[in-house]
Amino acid sequence: MPAPARPGLPVTPALTIPRAELTERFSRSSGPGGQGVNTTDSRVELSWDLRGSAVLDERQRQRLTERLAGRLSDGVLTVVASEHREQRRNRSAAATRLAALVADALAPGPRARRATRATRGSQERRLAAKKQRSDTKRLRSSRPGRED
Repeated sequence: MPAPARPGLPVTPALTIPRAELTERFSRSSGPGGQGVNTTDSRVELSWDLRGSAVLDERQRQRLTERLAGRLSDGVLTVVASEHREQRRNRSAAATRLAALVADALAPGPRARRATRATRGSQERRLAAKKQRSDTKRLRSSRPGRED
């Protein structure tokens, strides 16, 4: 009995990419030879068309397009996995990689830093340290009994 078809690739609790929107391509894996590695199609390319996806709202689509601009080709995000000898494991690795990439790109950025002023105490400590260093250097250059 075949395993039940999974409804999609979970990315975040609120976003799951339907399997119908994912495209898998298989090819021969490069790398060192071995029993079967050069004769089986174990390399996996997993692609997802961001522009044509029905599960993204416009804000998500815009954020993904901006943050993944260097990885997109005509609005299609592609990840490759070929580190394992088994196609099944490479398929799983590609899916995990795609989900992590999309989740990272969808995550909100860090909060903007609020500018604050240095405290009076920290300013005084900084100036005192500078004065101490200056005195140390001045005393080194003017030692009594030293002829230059």
